[in-house]
Amino acid sequence: MKKSAWVIVGVIVIAFVAWLIAAPNKPGKLDAFATCLGTAGVKFYGAFWCPHCQAQKALFGTSAEKLPYIECSTPDGNSQNQTCNAEGIESYPTWVFPNGAREVGVQTLEYLSATTSCPLPQ
Repeated sequence: MKKSAWVIVGVIVIAFVAWLIAAPNKPGKLDAFATCLGTAGVKFYGAFWCPHCQAQKALFGTSAEKLPYIECSTPDGNSQNQTCNAEGIESYPTWVFPNGAREVGVQTLEYLSATTSCPLPQ
């Protein structure tokens, strides 16, 4: 390839990378719902290595970052941290509701909405 072609390719790549960095983060479809769960006092306990926790987060897509998530695992993945020990968390995911009720396992969005009165988007 000629030097001028490499320069053009380089400019295109740099422009694309700059666009990716500068592009505003598009809100997730379930951002308001995930935020509402936290505002309602719900807590989602899990562990980074837990496949069921990953499945639960996947239901929220990019909105998972807005969930009231509490990491229970120690960084090495070999034990549970003191916060979750004090809360009596024994398996993941565990959802704790303001009335003290607990649900273990992956919960549907519809169930979480009905339990908390947080509306799902239409």
